[in-house]
Amino acid sequence: MSKYVCNVCGWVYDEEVGCEECGIAPGTPWENVPEDFACPLCAVGKEDFSEE
Repeated sequence: MSKYVCNVCGWVYDEEVGCEECGIAPGTPWENVPEDFACPLCAVGKEDFSEE
């Protein structure tokens, strides 16, 4: 499982943990995260994340 970090604020999406506050279940791979996903801290999109 990989982690993806927001290039703007540093928030980390961990595939193993998911993002319950965004409705993304644990174990969800980054490629299956919806395209309209927004960082829960700063609201930027998936294009502003990098694999850690």
